[in-house]
Amino acid sequence: MARSTRETERTYAVPDADISWLPALAGASRIASVADQGVQELDAVYYDSSDLRLTRSHASLRRRTGGTDAGWHLKLPLPGDSREEIQAPLGAKDAPEELRDLTLSRTRGAALRPVMRIRSSHSLHHLLDAEGDVLAKLSMDEVSAEALLDDKGRTAWTEMEVELVHSDPALLDSVEKAVRKRGLHQAQSPSKVLRALTETTSILQHATEARADLEPGTAGSYVLAYIARLVDALTDLDPAVRRDVPDSVHQMRTTARRLRGCLRSYRPVLDREATDPIRRDLKWLAGELGQERDHEVLRERLTSGLRELPGELVLGPAEARLKVWDVARQTEARRRTLEALASPRYLNLLQDLKSLTEVPPLHAAKAVGKPGKVLGKALRKEYRRLARRMEPALAMVPGPERDTAIHHARKAAKRLRYASEAARPALGRPARRLGKRVKAVQRVSGAQHDSVVTRDALRQLAVSAHAAGEPGFTWGILHGREAAAAGARERQLPQAWAKARAAARKKAPWS
Repeated sequence: MARSTRETERTYAVPDADISWLPALAGASRIASVADQGVQELDAVYYDSSDLRLTRSHASLRRRTGGTDAGWHLKLPLPGDSREEIQAPLGAKDAPEELRDLTLSRTRGAALRPVMRIRSSHSLHHLLDAEGDVLAKLSMDEVSAEALLDDKGRTAWTEMEVELVHSDPALLDSVEKAVRKRGLHQAQSPSKVLRALTETTSILQHATEARADLEPGTAGSYVLAYIARLVDALTDLDPAVRRDVPDSVHQMRTTARRLRGCLRSYRPVLDREATDPIRRDLKWLAGELGQERDHEVLRERLTSGLRELPGELVLGPAEARLKVWDVARQTEARRRTLEALASPRYLNLLQDLKSLTEVPPLHAAKAVGKPGKVLGKALRKEYRRLARRMEPALAMVPGPERDTAIHHARKAAKRLRYASEAARPALGRPARRLGKRVKAVQRVSGAQHDSVVTRDALRQLAVSAHAAGEPGFTWGILHGREAAAAGARERQLPQAWAKARAAARKKAPWS
């Protein structure tokens, strides 16, 4: 069973392995002393695709022997100086299936093979506080690397790593200030394997770059930058979804929706013949993830509603019935999510998204246009679509037809919000203000829709309870509360819409 840890460290290039000055680190921040832990001999073989897809996406997979944590290590990037390290037992020489699955969003199904062997003489020291607790680990590594690809290159260097154990990240700044006085500077390469591959093979030098010759500041450059961020986010979220990290399904579903919305809103910039199939696959992915996400929202709403009721209003085995309902639906929703991520359609989508960022199908005339004109026109079009849906919805009498109309207007609000996010770096404050106001519309209408869905679930629970001879009183109480909550949201919606409408009509590139 794999286990996950967060690794926060900095790496420094050093001219040699001299460590005589290390005791001088005592006094930096909370460091009281430096304890020598001896030398470990580490031997790691790194696995990647033949075109180094893991390395290019700032991830790595290795099988390492020696030291105290021998085994398989998958490292995934996190913000700043941190990485997530997922470890599995040493086992066979083939990567464990669990770790291979966690690389799929980066390899896109390409086979993994040994690409680099790195051996290190690892001189380890602990940086201790006054109580003797370990704040950080400092290692001086004499590294030798041998490429296992066709060109079989070799290289060697010395580096120093400082990794936090139980301390505030500010400790790294204090250590860095001290080591800079010794002439040490952070290494240019963020990992051993990236440096080794860069120095021993030409593959990374020939990495495919985006072929869109777009000047910075053009409409197309802003759209492509937004798409690239979302594709990276989708790639990074995949391992978290597979491991059932809290909120990861929600984030991945929202990212897929943002991508789909962007491709729709900015069709004048990107050829729809190329992007429409991607939009369809993104809609499919969001739908497959939707069952699990919708269940998460509904479960939380029902659980909290039941928990908040006074004890005298909870009649019969309501909690037990809710647990049975939850388990049955959660199991099915989870199965559907994992099957989607294991499907050929998903892998094809990942490849299409990668191609979209590398070789974007641009409409040249619009892509090189002024962002105020091109992006502003797209925002104006999305706003008009929202207005055509919202105005009639607000004029309807309360009931199922109005609920459906508000739900469709909410979808249009999402598209306008996502379009404004892509345009924000170009259009600045007006786009930011519009996005903020439309988000409020989306939030209010979303809460109203959640109440509609919850009332339907409560009715089903009441029917099941009645069939089993249980009282339905509690479910009826909750249904009434949800109806009242929905009414409150509907009364808030006209004001939220008025503010969004004012933001859209205010002098701006799209007005």
